[in-house]
Amino acid sequence: MYESAVEGQEVNDRKETDKKVNDRKETEKKVKNRKANVTLQSRLWRMILFVALPPMMAIVVIASIGISFALKYDAILNNVSAASNFNQNFKYVVDNKMYHFVIDSQYSEGLPKVIEEVQSAEAIASSLIETTTEKDSLRAIRSVLNLCQNLKEKMQQIAETTEYDSRMDQLSKNVYITTGLIQEYMYTYLYYEAAYLNALQSSMVSSMIMLIGVVVVMSLGMLYFLLTKSRKLSNRIVDPIDRICERLEAIGKGSLLVCEPIQAEVEEVQLLTDGIENMVGHLKRLIDKNTEQEKQRRHTELALLQAQINPHFLYNTLDTIVWLIESKEIGEAVKMVSSLSNFFRFSLSRGQNVITIAEEAQHIRSYLEIQQMRYRDLMEYDIDIPNHLENYTLPKLTLQPLVENALYHGIKNRRRKGCISVTCRAQDGHLILEVKDDGAGMTKERLLEMQETLILVGGKRDGFGLRTVHQRIQILFGEEFGLSLESAPDAGTKVCVKIPMQMAEKEMTK
Repeated sequence: MYESAVEGQEVNDRKETDKKVNDRKETEKKVKNRKANVTLQSRLWRMILFVALPPMMAIVVIASIGISFALKYDAILNNVSAASNFNQNFKYVVDNKMYHFVIDSQYSEGLPKVIEEVQSAEAIASSLIETTTEKDSLRAIRSVLNLCQNLKEKMQQIAETTEYDSRMDQLSKNVYITTGLIQEYMYTYLYYEAAYLNALQSSMVSSMIMLIGVVVVMSLGMLYFLLTKSRKLSNRIVDPIDRICERLEAIGKGSLLVCEPIQAEVEEVQLLTDGIENMVGHLKRLIDKNTEQEKQRRHTELALLQAQINPHFLYNTLDTIVWLIESKEIGEAVKMVSSLSNFFRFSLSRGQNVITIAEEAQHIRSYLEIQQMRYRDLMEYDIDIPNHLENYTLPKLTLQPLVENALYHGIKNRRRKGCISVTCRAQDGHLILEVKDDGAGMTKERLLEMQETLILVGGKRDGFGLRTVHQRIQILFGEEFGLSLESAPDAGTKVCVKIPMQMAEKEMTK
């Protein structure tokens, strides 16, 4: 029976090793494929940049053109405003003041007052030259400036002339004509600037309409591109996710067959489907491993139970009972029959796999009572279980194989009287049960061999009882629990059992 359990474990280990190798190769393949995929974030960023950059550039161009037009418009408007400060009655005022000056009228304000009017016009022309850019307007305002300079010179000539007729002649031919030209050129400047202002406004409106049209066309193009790309991207994401949902529904219904991962162009979706298949594979391996471990546990428990029903043990016990009856030791015979009955009753334990420490102690006490009657000259025993630990549980048939090993491989091999002691204590939240004998013990090499035997999956029959108990504890509680051995030649052997502390009402699943 134990050989089939060992063979099953070996096959399971080989399958698990092959599975790990295949998983590693599959993982390497997935990593290579994943490098060719593009992440969803990078795709979205590319699409956002492609859609956002043209409108941003168009906004920058529109803003630049608008600012340029606004600056030009403001400059021309300022020029027109400045030119409007020119005295509209410039010619009449200057001509009238100059006439009174020439005839030396009592209303004459003097030549300086007349020149101030000219200087005012000259100042306006000088300021306009600095901001005027249009060629026609610039030519007109320069003419105003030159005429103002010429007018001042003509006024000085009149002032230096003494003859009345000559002064009147200069007033008529020089001053009147020059003031008329100044006023005309200033009006010409205003005309050109106003025309340029109107043209600039029309150009700005046309440019804005054209740019708005370009932006609208580009926006429609970008919208079409965005919708197309969004649909493709959505399909690349949604289609694999739909298949993943179908796969998850199948898994939820119990389909744990590992399938080829769904191929997706988006890295995040690929990672998701790879993770699902890895999870399914890992889950299936765990289920298979647990199933195999459960089979092995059943095999080992059956093997242990069969070991208890040892024909030699039963034959020798019954033979001893017959001998006691024949020797008229009826009380000893009854006691031995009672111990044998208790031994087998606790071996069965009403089909339970987990019993209390008190029940396990009674089981080994029945066994040791029987053996003590047979080997009364060789063996003594001592079972020391604290009362507060008796209700904690442990797997059935944990201590009896250890006690049997202590008797047959420790006490009997020494050929003199020895003692088997069983103790229990709590340590760091765990239970430590010790089966100790003062028998023959083991050499260092033999102890190392037995320690290796505990972790062997297959191999020799030697140490099968210890190995079976050790493996069953590890299957139930984990690798941190199990047996440990200490021994020295002629000093005996100590076997320590480490299990978690669990009360009787929290029994493990049968």
